[in-house]
Amino acid sequence: MPRHTERHRTEHIGWLRAAVLGANDGIVSTASLVVGVAAADATHANIMVAGVAGLVAGAMSMAAGEYVSVSSQSDTETADLDRERKELAEDADSELAELTGIYVARGLDESLARQVAEQLTKHDALAAHARDELGISETMTARPVQAAFASAGTFAIGAALPLLAAFLTPVNLIGTGVSFMSLVFLALLGGASAYVGGAPIAKAVARVTFWGALAMAATAGIGKLFGVAV
Repeated sequence: MPRHTERHRTEHIGWLRAAVLGANDGIVSTASLVVGVAAADATHANIMVAGVAGLVAGAMSMAAGEYVSVSSQSDTETADLDRERKELAEDADSELAELTGIYVARGLDESLARQVAEQLTKHDALAAHARDELGISETMTARPVQAAFASAGTFAIGAALPLLAAFLTPVNLIGTGVSFMSLVFLALLGGASAYVGGAPIAKAVARVTFWGALAMAATAGIGKLFGVAV
């Protein structure tokens, strides 16, 4: 009998979350920094130095933050699995009853639930409890290194876009030019991420552009107010 192969969008959720967060933060934070410095009447060279420094610092911060955060999740998952492994070794009957109860709660009658629990326990008891009791699956497993590299890389790519716009724009037009191009980049990012994740595109585009515009407006206001690079 031929197998029916089906790919679901949740398979992308681990790397997609880190990638979108990194790229979005790269665009918004670097564009906001550039616009704020430009509003303070800084020179073109100073604007670029500030932008590059923001790119490097932001990428390293994203990598470290994602690694620490996802490592904590991974540690928790490992601890839960170790505990479950110990419980299976010490009291297999109670664990079987617990798994049966889970399937009954999901709609199976008790005899069928018991049969399913026994079959899955025989095949791989720990995997069955990890998936159905703890909610840990291969798709959702925390991967700290992957998340760190994805966040740092996409932050750098996102940050490079407003920097490129700043580099190509005359100093007296940097605020306007970078703001406009960054909103375009954010709209494209929001649309692409929504498409990959199967979410409403218009809603995603509106969300990222609104918050990006708000961030740039705030830093531009600070730059104008204080008249210094921020």
